[in-house]
Amino acid sequence: MRLAKITFNGQQHLAAVNDSEVQLLDLSQVNNVHRLADILHSPDPSGLAGFLIDRKADPVPLNQVRFHAPIDSQEVWAAGVTYKRSQIARMEESEAGASHYDKVYTAPRPEIFFKGSASRVSGPGQPVRVRYDSNWSVPEPEFTLVISPQLKLVGFTIGNDMSARDIEGENPLYLPQAKVYKQCCGMGPSILLNDGSLDRVGTKINLVIERKNEVAFRGETNLGQLARTLEELITWLGKENEFPHGAMLLTGTGIVPPDNFTLEHGDTVSISIAGIGVLTNPVVKDSPE
Repeated sequence: MRLAKITFNGQQHLAAVNDSEVQLLDLSQVNNVHRLADILHSPDPSGLAGFLIDRKADPVPLNQVRFHAPIDSQEVWAAGVTYKRSQIARMEESEAGASHYDKVYTAPRPEIFFKGSASRVSGPGQPVRVRYDSNWSVPEPEFTLVISPQLKLVGFTIGNDMSARDIEGENPLYLPQAKVYKQCCGMGPSILLNDGSLDRVGTKINLVIERKNEVAFRGETNLGQLARTLEELITWLGKENEFPHGAMLLTGTGIVPPDNFTLEHGDTVSISIAGIGVLTNPVVKDSPE
């Protein structure tokens, strides 16, 4: 089952999503269920969501709804250098930090960093941003884990970890500035609830970047290329940490555009993951004031 936050007829709803339509949820059927996180963090998210489907309301075609980022107040975190392609790219962009990126790929402890608050997340159709002081920025399409306060893996969504490669490459200590700023993360369009049947190799991740209505870059990978297990990443995220509102964990990217490519104002980034949907965002880059 997939869940989403949508707008239909000018009102916001939670909905169950399939390939062609959504079914609205009626939250009035259960006390203390007011938002998506209340369902995600319940003992049985799928069972609760199924119970909340409004059987009196007709299904709504997808083209009549607007999707929002499927996040409430969860923190957003990210893992880095979890794919071989990412390891190579990070070593290429930073002479000073090359050995560190090489070592972290095989080290027991992964690279995990804070990506942002929910206020920095853009939903489908909303802009993602290139920093005005970056001349080499790329999207990073990432399989994203939805984690409950009890560190339970409750679902999956699509994340776009916008990254200023030149800023991080200049000095690895600049990573927070390269990664964390306004509109630095795209997320959506839905959450695929975890039913234990995830096929890593069969979970394909595709990236398409369009510029002036033409494809400027296209790439594909699959979750089988991820060097670490999902459970391993969650365990490290939870060490000496607490997430009372839950967390979203981007798991790294295996798709990196060539070194001579950078995002430009007006580009469009589309990321698709089998079973979840397509996340599309326009790119903005403002001039300094």
